[in-house]
Amino acid sequence: MKLLHVTAAVICREGKILICQRPENKNCAFLWEFPGGKIEPGETGEACIQRECREELGVEVQVAGKLTEVTHDYPAFSVHLTFYLCDILKGEPVRKEHQAIQWISPNEISSYDFCPADRKMLDKTGARGFFC
Repeated sequence: MKLLHVTAAVICREGKILICQRPENKNCAFLWEFPGGKIEPGETGEACIQRECREELGVEVQVAGKLTEVTHDYPAFSVHLTFYLCDILKGEPVRKEHQAIQWISPNEISSYDFCPADRKMLDKTGARGFFC
């Protein structure tokens, strides 16, 4: 099974977390996720998350540190997902690729249907307020 190496940004601001809804034409359509994407050859995880936030949201981020890693098997591929805590340095997030973007409080997380790999991270960490 193909293994994809992917990064995701956990971005906090004023006690809220940025989440994104996947578009209709992608795997896990309409489910929620943390922004990010596939690591390109020769790219570090930190560089990937900075590039992805620029491309998907139009913001420049600073990586504050690695949060955790999870591996999840989907039917057609596996994904190894590294989550990074990030701060926005420049710009205001705009929806470029997602169906929707939203700032939510940590206690609202359970109200959203997340992609399985993102849910695995939330289950692993217990969504214990490390976000904000």
